[in-house]
Amino acid sequence: MSADRWITDYTVSSRYPVYTRANAGEVLPDPACPLGVTTVWKATNEGWRDAQISVGTCEPHEIDPEEVTGMFGGYLYINASLARIFGVRGPDLSAEIIDFTYFGDHPDAPPYVAEDWHDSPDNTAKMGAWMQHVLTGDLDVLIDDQNEANRLRAARPDLTRLTDFELVERARSLLPMVRRLFERHLTVTAGASIGPGILAAIAEAMGDPSIALHLITGVGDVDSALPSRAMWQLSRLDADSPEFEAGFDSFLFEYGSRGPNEWDIISDVWETKPELALSLIGVMRKQGADGDPAARSAVAATERLAVTAQIRDALAGDAEALAQFEAGLVSAHSYLAGRERAKTNIIKVINEVRVAFRELARRHAVGVTEFHMLLDDELEAFLNSPDDFHTRLTRRSVEYGALFDLEPPFIINGSVPSLTEWLEKGETAIAVSKAGDVLRGVPGCPGVVTGRARVILDPSDPMALEPGEILIAPFTDPAWTPLFVPAAGVVVNVGAQVSHAIIVSRELGIPCVVSVTGATEAIPDGATVTVDGGAGTVTVLRHE
Repeated sequence: MSADRWITDYTVSSRYPVYTRANAGEVLPDPACPLGVTTVWKATNEGWRDAQISVGTCEPHEIDPEEVTGMFGGYLYINASLARIFGVRGPDLSAEIIDFTYFGDHPDAPPYVAEDWHDSPDNTAKMGAWMQHVLTGDLDVLIDDQNEANRLRAARPDLTRLTDFELVERARSLLPMVRRLFERHLTVTAGASIGPGILAAIAEAMGDPSIALHLITGVGDVDSALPSRAMWQLSRLDADSPEFEAGFDSFLFEYGSRGPNEWDIISDVWETKPELALSLIGVMRKQGADGDPAARSAVAATERLAVTAQIRDALAGDAEALAQFEAGLVSAHSYLAGRERAKTNIIKVINEVRVAFRELARRHAVGVTEFHMLLDDELEAFLNSPDDFHTRLTRRSVEYGALFDLEPPFIINGSVPSLTEWLEKGETAIAVSKAGDVLRGVPGCPGVVTGRARVILDPSDPMALEPGEILIAPFTDPAWTPLFVPAAGVVVNVGAQVSHAIIVSRELGIPCVVSVTGATEAIPDGATVTVDGGAGTVTVLRHE
């Protein structure tokens, strides 16, 4: 690593020069490993580009794979310039709407500067046709993808019997599938905002914006909530019983691809480190029968159906508004659940890449971290002469570790500051909230709850969380989902309207607020807080 760049850093796009960490931390919160960037993330970038073309945002000549995201200092960035093009060309959208989604009122957000080529009636027409398709809610193709991913896992060969080069070939052979499934994931994710947007507009026109959240709570069929239900059933069994052992083995086969930072192949998941799952099951053991996630989902669904019936009655005399409401409802339910299914499908495939490379690291007696410091185009040379790489990988491991201490700039505009200019994490202190302070974020799941705040920074060490406490987390992915079961409410530093935390909290009917900047630092552990998921606020009542 030079003083300026890390070995996997991209070049800033001259065509799309503005990047942001907003929402990127939910995908890759930590610096991504070199092997993951040059294999899996290369494929996901290609899929991301494919999605931008298929929904109509861009023409093929307008975008390259390394322009859809940025990798700077090892950290993932979303290309905000490209997102603005989505807003400019999308019917009834604008660059300003997109900016609010990513930047809010952030003072460093550069103003949007229009260029002649940004407006494109042809692309607007394509996006309009795509949006109309989204309103049908037809996502049957995700079942085909799910079956394909499940077959891949079931057909995994005995990796210990493959040669080194066969393992590399197996990992690389999966990358086209990663690309294809990531295109699906991004397309569904983009579509997941359309139905809720329609419902929000109808709710506002009716004079009660809060009812929109009730309409998309307790929807059911959310794949990322299924591990929590399975863990709950396991938590009801004696940990030393044969039933638990057999059930846990089945659990790992079905859900072993999930875990903290699961997009990065360097990270442990439940299959590679089962104690991560066991500790989460241990937290659930503390919970009484009233914590059953299936029962909580049923309560949330009952409330949703009641609100839905009320709105149908209110719109009964307006056929056009009622039809719009029904279309928005179908799309919202289908696409919010579909986003989690699309992600689950691709994560299963990425895990097959992970375990192949881990077998190589094991047989060459190389630590997992050191092995993942390789670049894709170095794999064959390493396998032919691993000793030649020892010094190089050791040096990269140290440099990679140093990236974790850096605070990535929230916005990149045209150029990336030298890594020596980046602040260290914690260098910019966030003031601790006082009693009476109100922290604001994005409404996630409706409901109001008061309880003790429990700041958890790592889902692999969750034992401090007690039933009925408010989970305060830096971000969430499916590794965090089981902690939603004992929690009375959830507050997250980052996230957006279709973030994982919001979708799962709605499935369980737990009050949730996301995008509360610096919540894990501003809210003292043990403080009593009130979470209003409908208003998007967290009020600090008193310190412990």
